Amino acid sequence: MKSIYAAAAVTLVSVLAAGCKPAPAPEAAPAEAAPAAEAAPAAAGAELSVSKSVSIAAPADAVWAKVKDFNGMNTWHPAIAKSEIVEGTNNTVGAVRQLTLAGETPSTIKEKLTALDDAAKSFSYEIIEGPLPVSDYASTLTVAAEGAGSTVTWSSKFKAKGADDATATTTIEGVYTGGLDNLKKVLETK
Repeated sequence: MKSIYAAAAVTLVSVLAAGCKPAPAPEAAPAEAAPAAEAAPAAAGAELSVSKSVSIAAPADAVWAKVKDFNGMNTWHPAIAKSEIVEGTNNTVGAVRQLTLAGETPSTIKEKLTALDDAAKSFSYEIIEGPLPVSDYASTLTVAAEGAGSTVTWSSKFKAKGADDATATTTIEGVYTGGLDNLKKVLETK
């Protein structure tokens, strides 16, 4: 089982590396160097957290219009080849999306929308099934106005599953950094 998580993490990080500048692949970072300042230290089986932000030179309304589409992550995240709603209705709490990861051996992740607040420009979701080395994963993505631009913050809490805490944390950091860097590129080149 551990090899499935490792392979998924390597595939995801490899895809990210091809299109942007994420955190290094778990195998490339020694365990003692992996925890970042933003990662909460944890004992085995403890709750971990990651939070990444990016400033984007685009109005918050335009950024929110791009990221709030629960079924549109493939339009801005380079590791996502395809997204489809498999339960419920898009942008409605309870909707479940299936993300197909890009790569030679694609795998899928199912995520459930748990909150959507247009006024606060924020949504939350949970991973309900997938190959990433995490369990009890709950995440929030928020867009805030910053002058004429905006700041996007992507944060989560989770536990490591089938991997050590450093590997789980580094994997999620890579997912966030790759996605946010590409979101910035997509929105600033329009």
